[in-house]
Order: sequence, then structure tokens, then C-alpha cells
Amino acid sequence: MKLVRKDLEKDNAGQVTLIPEEPEDMWHTYNLLQVGDSLRASTIRKVQTESATGSVGSNRIRTTLTLCVEAIDFDSQACQLRVKGTNIQENEYVKMGAYHTIELEPNRQFTLAKKQWDSVVLERIEQACDPAWNADVAAVVMQEGLAHVCLVTPSMTLTRAKVEVNIPRKRKGNCSQHDRALERFYEQVVQAIQRHINFEVVKCVLVASPGFVREQFCDYMFQQAVKTDNKLLLENRSKFLQVHSSSGHKYALKEALCDPAVTSRLSDTKAAGEVKALDDFYKMLQHEPDRAFYGLKHVEKANEAMAIDTLLISDELFRHQDVATRARYVKLVDSVRENMGTVRIFSSLHVSGEQLGQLTGVAAILRFPVAELSDQEDESSSEED
Repeated sequence: MKLVRKDLEKDNAGQVTLIPEEPEDMWHTYNLLQVGDSLRASTIRKVQTESATGSVGSNRIRTTLTLCVEAIDFDSQACQLRVKGTNIQENEYVKMGAYHTIELEPNRQFTLAKKQWDSVVLERIEQACDPAWNADVAAVVMQEGLAHVCLVTPSMTLTRAKVEVNIPRKRKGNCSQHDRALERFYEQVVQAIQRHINFEVVKCVLVASPGFVREQFCDYMFQQAVKTDNKLLLENRSKFLQVHSSSGHKYALKEALCDPAVTSRLSDTKAAGEVKALDDFYKMLQHEPDRAFYGLKHVEKANEAMAIDTLLISDELFRHQDVATRARYVKLVDSVRENMGTVRIFSSLHVSGEQLGQLTGVAAILRFPVAELSDQEDESSSEED
């Protein structure tokens, strides 16, 4: 994402002009937009024209509109973003108050104006404009006959290809059908890797599977690379890292990212940091439940006691339509930072973010036990009984 201009007043009202450059920038933009904001961007509008003879025709015209945002639709697989709203600025082709949908596109600038730019939104702009925040991890999660080729970016886990091949069982004295199908499956996975993984950006490719599937696949891939003199794969051989996972489904990627060998290799990536933080929370919940809280009310109480060491919060909560509820989450984030706590904002499109979402979307690891809160919980539950 490229920041063209930033005009903010003292009260944090103002506007920002940005150019999305990568598909992932659409995800950042989706998180910046809120209902009630004003969005100015170039768009195509169908306009009816009347000729001198009275015949009516319609032309598609590119024009710049300023909309008051009413609805936002994001397609995570295609990374497309559509914004619907009413026109709030005079335009020769579109009447004031007329509805229009702008489809935001990569490499086309837009200007977003808000009455209040809060700390979470401003931090996201900083992250989006930081070139280090690119998709530097890829993963192939596989089992016999099923593989998912994914890109793990700082903000989401994108499934780039799904390979499915029916593998017949081995039969006594005749394994040829099984072996041929397996070879065909491996070949399709290799093609998907070459098509979807940019080795200039990616620092590490995780190959995860149950059993010996990953070893057999890697052996096949590099044997074929030697035979066909595939320089791309041979030069990047050191980037492939084999790890265990329970299956070839996308959700098994979390296990692969938890592997100590992987975490040390990916220590500088945000995705690994999120997975570790969630893992630490679960361990704390198991061994010292007085130091692991989840749910907004409990986490706010812990924050009042200045007890939060690490706050885990899903970016989904900052897209809340109710301004007061959203402001409550922003206030919690600001307060934890003021109290020298660490804040980790999880992407709801990451496997770790999905898990946090199942825990209400907000959780905290505490510096010290807050026993009173646990006692209040016990009292309230006994009153309910």
C-alpha cells in the first residue's frame, strides 16, 4: 500500500489518500472502511445520453465520485472490494443522493475521510504501507490425494490451490494403479507450487502432512527437478521445511505453525507471533487459569487492575457497526498499551484468528492472578443456580 497524502486535524478528523498495490491491500482497506465514512474514487457509471434526433443511448463513462459509505462487501478469495453508498458531491453524471457501487481496484488511488481516525485504524495504515509486511511464508498441507497450497501473509491465510486426486488402495501383488495415481497427484502439487509461490518473496515453504507423505513428496519433487533441470526448485531447495500435521486440510496449518522448528525459522513473521501468543494463552488457561481471561467484560476488569501482559484481539471486532462498541475495543487496546502491555491484533482470516473468534475474539494473558474476578464469577454462577 502506498500512502499518497495524510491530512488529519487535531481532533483526528480528516482524510487519507492511498493506492492499494497488492491484492492483500484490499483486506487492509476493508478494515479501514466503516459505514458513515466518505470515499472518493474513480469509477465507471452507465450514463444515458440523448442525441439531437431524440434517440436515447447509454455509455459507460469513467468519473470520480464521493460516496457516503452504506455497505461494504469483501470477497477474500478474489481479494475484491465493493463499496455501496450515496453520492454526496456534485457530479455532472450522477445526481446528489443517487446510489452507486464503487469497486476498488489495485493501483488506483482512493481518498477516505473519517470524522474520527482512531489508533487501531492509523496503526493498520502504517502496517499496510510497510514493505516488510509481505507474504513471506508459503505452506503445502497435504495427505494422500488431498493438498492445499497456501500463502501465509501477515493478515490472512490465502488458499491458492486445492489439489484432489482419487488414489486407489494398494492391492496384493499389484500396486501399479496406486503408484501411478500418487505420481499424478504429486505432479499436480508441484505444478501448483510453481504457479502460486513467488520464491523471490517467500522465505520459507512449509510442507506438512501426516505419516511419510511429505518426505515422499519432497523426494519426488527434487528428483523430478534434477531430471528436468528445474532451476527454480533446485535453487530454492533450502527454503522447504518438512513438518508434521494431522491432515491435509487447511485447519491443520495451525499445528504446522506451532512446531518449534518452524517458529524459530519464522520468528520474524507476524503469523508465527500470533500462533505463539494463542498457544501461550491456552497453556496458561490449562495450568494457571487465574492468569488467562477471555470475554470483553472479564478482560476489561483485568485491565482495570492493570494486570494485562498480552492482549489478544480479533480485527473483526473493529469492524463492528455500532460506534460505541467499536470505541470500547479501541479504548481497551489504547489502555493496555499505556499500561506497558503487548497488544496482538489477530486477522480473522488467519487460522489463529478463527480460533480466537471462537473465544469471543478477545483474550488476555495476565501478569499476575486476579483472584477477585474468579471469586465474582463463582458468586454470580452460584446466584444463578
